[in-house]
Amino acid sequence: MNTLDKVNKLSKSDFISIFGNVFEKTTWIAEKVFNLRPFKTYDELSNKFITVFENEKKENQLTILISHPDLAVEKVMTLESTLEQKKAKLDECTENELEEFKKLNSEYKIKFKFPFIIAVSDKNKNEILQSFRKRIKNEINQEFSEAINQVKEIASIRIEQIKKKLNEN
Repeated sequence: MNTLDKVNKLSKSDFISIFGNVFEKTTWIAEKVFNLRPFKTYDELSNKFITVFENEKKENQLTILISHPDLAVEKVMTLESTLEQKKAKLDECTENELEEFKKLNSEYKIKFKFPFIIAVSDKNKNEILQSFRKRIKNEINQEFSEAINQVKEIASIRIEQIKKKLNEN
């Protein structure tokens, strides 16, 4: 039995325990996707997660954006966010970098009412700071749209990581 067959046969609680954080702290999206089984491919599974998210009301999307941690300074995070930030070496900031992250996080949240979101998995802290400095100058609609795109990218990366982990077992 291949891993996708196993995914299709998971109980609802097992599916949610595995896929419940594809979108940060948002098990209800995994519940909706569970009801869309069976999946023929992992691309289809990933697309269904993205489609469910895209079809949500703006208020629900905003709730998901707000659930994301501040970069480099958040102490309590989901396992996925912790690993992603660690891979980008955000846990190794200099004092100056940490102060800049604190300042940017605060200014950004005041301006946009949600935290700065970027898929950090294949970026380093300098690239992240450059993007932060640039995007904080955006208008609200442009930045909301960019944050939505970043959340979708994070979700796709997380599904790919789950796929790899399931294939190893």
